[in-house]
Amino acid sequence: MYINSSSSKKSDKKLIIWNLVLTGHYSNYLQYLIEYLSKNNIQDQIYVIVCKEFIDQHKEVVSLASKLLNNKLEFITIKPEEKAILKSTQSKIGRFVRDFQEFRLFCRYAKSLSATHGLMMIADRYLLPIALEGYKLPCPLSGIYYRPSFHYSQFSHYQPTSKERIQHLREKIILSRVMRQSKVKSLFVLDPFVVNDLNHNLNCATAVYMPDPVKTYNLSELDIKKFTQTFDLDIQQKKFLLLGSLGERRGIYQLLDAISLLPDNLCQKLCLILVGQIIPNDQETVKAKITQVSQTKSVKIICNFEFVSEQDVHRYFHGADVILSPHQKHIGMSGTLVLAAAAQKPVLSSNYGLMGKLVQHYNFGLTVDSTKPEEIAQGLTRFLQEPETVLCDHSQMKKFAEQNSADEFARVIFNHI
Repeated sequence: MYINSSSSKKSDKKLIIWNLVLTGHYSNYLQYLIEYLSKNNIQDQIYVIVCKEFIDQHKEVVSLASKLLNNKLEFITIKPEEKAILKSTQSKIGRFVRDFQEFRLFCRYAKSLSATHGLMMIADRYLLPIALEGYKLPCPLSGIYYRPSFHYSQFSHYQPTSKERIQHLREKIILSRVMRQSKVKSLFVLDPFVVNDLNHNLNCATAVYMPDPVKTYNLSELDIKKFTQTFDLDIQQKKFLLLGSLGERRGIYQLLDAISLLPDNLCQKLCLILVGQIIPNDQETVKAKITQVSQTKSVKIICNFEFVSEQDVHRYFHGADVILSPHQKHIGMSGTLVLAAAAQKPVLSSNYGLMGKLVQHYNFGLTVDSTKPEEIAQGLTRFLQEPETVLCDHSQMKKFAEQNSADEFARVIFNHI
């Protein structure tokens, strides 16, 4: 299926953007790339390969392309019969097989469209296929790699388990083959601390640090005061925000247990704001835990378990006093840090992996072992009792937010493909 068909238009450069994923921030990334293309009058022919469901669920991105790019960009959906043979991702073996199926499908589309370059919006899934079958690539390829972790042993507070050591070894072996593939050009990473480890003299490919893009709004557009008035808050209460998919991996259980450990005089000063859809398997447990804490502690808990718009996400971040990020052993980057930096709000974060390293490196706030409620409670206590200026560096936040603009993200991508 073709959107904005312009097959007759000739162009020396033809870029394929490959994105068969429906959820996550990939649609936003596509939007930023499209806006950059239009703003900078880039004339290359671009094909975005997606599933039909993407067209249905992200009409605003497709519409934006038709308005801005004068038929230089086409959305192409894979055929129903191609989608039908893809294995289910419900099992490990299914995911393994599907990754190879999708990689081979990419190669077929790149060849049939005479692509001069390919960009995978999420390369993580295709690293093993590229390592083993990279010789099949019909054109040069770049991709975004979100979850490198083999270098975490260089970070403080990191003590790998035997399972993690095996995973790191596997990761190194696969990446060494990927980076030596002659058709692989750039591997974009959101982790600035892994670039040197990936860039060896024998490599054909280059690892490139890529900003994690966040769109910014003028405060006047957001109307923060009116927005926060809906919370009916005591002016003495400090607002702690946890926003995202609420479940075990987000650390919501450890957070609620931590609040249960606080004395009543501190609970009265704390307002917990929970925003985001609850993971289906955690629905009953999360709600029961919130009810229990609300009944046993004198703390105010505000819940919004609905999907929130991008503008409302920014409103919540600007309206909060402290941003919570008690992820449980999260690998890779989190947009939470960039949103917090853009809003100039300190973070109480897990000390694990890249997130912990960034918070410590840029002095965004406090890091704790988020698997331990007592450590989270200590962090909450410090934010309730100590001045914000002692706990974070606003100038570093501002600098970090500027580095992670949507324009800078797109500029890096197009300068390295």
